Amino acid sequence: MAPVPALVRFWRTDLTRDNLLRSLDRADLRSLRLVCREFGMRSASILFAEMDITFRSTTFTRPARMAALERIGCHVRAVIVRIPHSSETFLPPLLDPVTGEEQTLIYSPQVSASQQSAPKYGSWEMTDLLVKQYQPLFHAATNIPSFVRAFTCMSSLRHLKIACEGQSPAHRYRRSVVDYALISLRVAVEQAPLASLDTLSLLPIHPGGILYLRPIMGFGSSPVSGKRWRQIRKLVIHMESFPYEQGQPMDHLKLLHSYLQSFPSLKSFGFRWKGIKGPCPLSLATEPCLVASSNQPPSRACPTRRTCPPNPLKFRSLRYMALENAVLDASQVSSFILEHRRTLREFEFEEVVLRSGTWDDALAPLTLISGSDEWKEKQEEVMEVPIVLSPIGMEQKQVHTAIREEQRRKDRLRRLREGASSFARARSKTRELFWGSPEHMRKFLQSSVFSWL
Repeated sequence: MAPVPALVRFWRTDLTRDNLLRSLDRADLRSLRLVCREFGMRSASILFAEMDITFRSTTFTRPARMAALERIGCHVRAVIVRIPHSSETFLPPLLDPVTGEEQTLIYSPQVSASQQSAPKYGSWEMTDLLVKQYQPLFHAATNIPSFVRAFTCMSSLRHLKIACEGQSPAHRYRRSVVDYALISLRVAVEQAPLASLDTLSLLPIHPGGILYLRPIMGFGSSPVSGKRWRQIRKLVIHMESFPYEQGQPMDHLKLLHSYLQSFPSLKSFGFRWKGIKGPCPLSLATEPCLVASSNQPPSRACPTRRTCPPNPLKFRSLRYMALENAVLDASQVSSFILEHRRTLREFEFEEVVLRSGTWDDALAPLTLISGSDEWKEKQEEVMEVPIVLSPIGMEQKQVHTAIREEQRRKDRLRRLREGASSFARARSKTRELFWGSPEHMRKFLQSSVFSWL
């Protein structure tokens, strides 16, 4: 065992101590916190740096849990809030107990302390109706002060993750407990002192959830609601795909476009469609389905209504962009590169299919920006090499074609080797002409002033 002074010097060195604590698993860190107060204080910052919360009816209301969060909340750097769709989050229609008629809830969140004396759901009759017919999970989701209190404890939070998975396609147009919880979560983030928050991940999010996370003209929003979201520098969204062919509702695409406008300071953006391929969220202004819907004549029900295509998105600080499982045009890719050419440093396309054009047309702005085609040489070269296992079952013409292709490949490799060896011989000959041969240099040194060497 190491002497006590050596252990004290090791423990008081921040670099070595933190590296040791990070290498321990969570079970060892929990045991280390019980040794003494010093060990507990140092290990708490590592043990509680990430927190995983699954929303339940007593998640933010149980006194013992909230007291513990007040003690360790200052160490939390990343938190993931899971609000899964389930049978508990489904909200049945509200029925009047006397007449049996369906009642409509017009929800207005209570975001300020001055509203606590008023009925929570607009009127005392509606409040009594909701208390009797809806489960406690719904009332916990609309308890905005409990959300605010929880996020106020996490003053050092840098990364917020929200996971809302499991929504049934049949419930896409129905509001559930998950949507009310997203409203309370958004208001809490806007009101809590989260000055270090710079990363937001929605892994995954249903298309309707964007409506309740949108700070601009959202539920319970205020003129200063967008200030918190302007801090976000890194945004990652995994969204469940939604049909967007001509004749289908396009509201989810318009909401997504409006939601992305809330993050003008983005430096890193990643987006993935879960399921079928969808359009590029940064090129919705030129998406054919939205452009076609805006050119349609007004309906007879509302002849004065005019739909305009969305304004193009441009992030003036964007340096990295990743798009997965999408379909778009080559012109949309080239336009995106040109608009962000002054800041964009890296972009990735994975499982992306071009609807029109080729990748050479899509990446043509790189030649214009760099002034040459050197970027093409840096791409990975892919070559199809035929492997003939057996000529049985193949036509004679196919066998000869495969053999010729293999012979051309061998000739190409041989020419490359000969070119490399010729270059090496030429370089050696040039060095001899410049410096002379070894024998010539020996005679020169012996007959010169350096002969004493």
